[in-house]
This record gives sequence, structure tokens and C-alpha cells, in this order.
Amino acid sequence: MFSSRSQDRDAADPMIFPSPLPEPSKRTGPSSGPSIISADLTINGTLTSAGDVQIEGRVEGDVRSAGLIIGEKAFIQGEVQADDVTVRGRVDGSIRARKVLLCSSCHVEGNIFHEAFAVEAGAFFEGSCRRADKPLSNGSDRNATVTHPEAPSSLPSPGIATLSAVAPVPNASEWDKAPVTSPGIGG
Repeated sequence: MFSSRSQDRDAADPMIFPSPLPEPSKRTGPSSGPSIISADLTINGTLTSAGDVQIEGRVEGDVRSAGLIIGEKAFIQGEVQADDVTVRGRVDGSIRARKVLLCSSCHVEGNIFHEAFAVEAGAFFEGSCRRADKPLSNGSDRNATVTHPEAPSSLPSPGIATLSAVAPVPNASEWDKAPVTSPGIGG
């Protein structure tokens, strides 16, 4: 009934005795799954994570993480800093991230500093949006100085600019007489 020939055949058949699976490599970085703040949870204070975070509840304070998903019913009142931010819910405060996605269900009131930025149709956004080479390097947008490569560096202070007229503005009758020129068009 049980012969050695049958055992040899069964051991060779991978369907009966499959080879053991290799053990998964151990990650030294953050956990593979996100930390989840459920809808019935309210956090007062700063939330910091080296990994990904998914917020479905309410956070009254700053949020810093590697990746952040803000759910449709979620509300964050404070500054958000992450490499990758997806907003489906509400944020009252600034967002600093390398990549920002504002989904159609979101409501954002605050400034956004980013490297890449996308907005779905129907999203609500009130504030300013600025591209920055290193959006996570500045701590607080209250003290941030945004400079443009062609802007003069001798402005009195951040946020205050002095304007002076270079040439008088022509009146309406002079507009018709002015030649139209455009660099790079024609010759």
C-alpha cells in the first residue's frame, strides 16, 4: 500500500508538496501599512509619523508624515507636511509637500507649497499656491520668504515691495499709435 516508489513520486510532485516560499525580506524602514486615524477619533496636538498616515477623523494641530491621505470626512486644522499628500476632506492651514493632489471632494483653505500639484474638477481651494524646489525645508509659512530668480534681492523686507513707474503710461489715444512688437515673432 505505501511503497517507497510512491513517496518518491509524491515528494517530486510540486502540486502535492510545494517548495517552501522564501521568507519576505525584513524592512528596516517604516511599516508597510498606513497608520489610520479613524472617523470617531479627535487628536489635539502635533501628529508625527515616519511612515504613511490616513486620517478619517479630526486633527487640531500639525501633521507631519511621509505620505498622507486625508479622507472625505476628515478635518485638519493646522499645518500639513508630507512627501505625498492626497486631500479628499477639509484642511484649514498650509500644506507643504513634494506632491499634492486635491480631489473633487476636498475643501482647502490655506497656502500650498509644492513641487508637483494636481486639482480635480470640483475641488474647493482658497489660498495661494506656490511651487518650491524644497517645500519641506521651510518650517512655517509665516516666516517664509518666497523669491523669484529674476526678482531684485534688495527689497526692504519680505512681503513689502516698492513700485516705481519706469515710463509714463500712454493715454487711450496713444495706444492706437504705439507700434506693436513682440520678441521672437517676425524679424
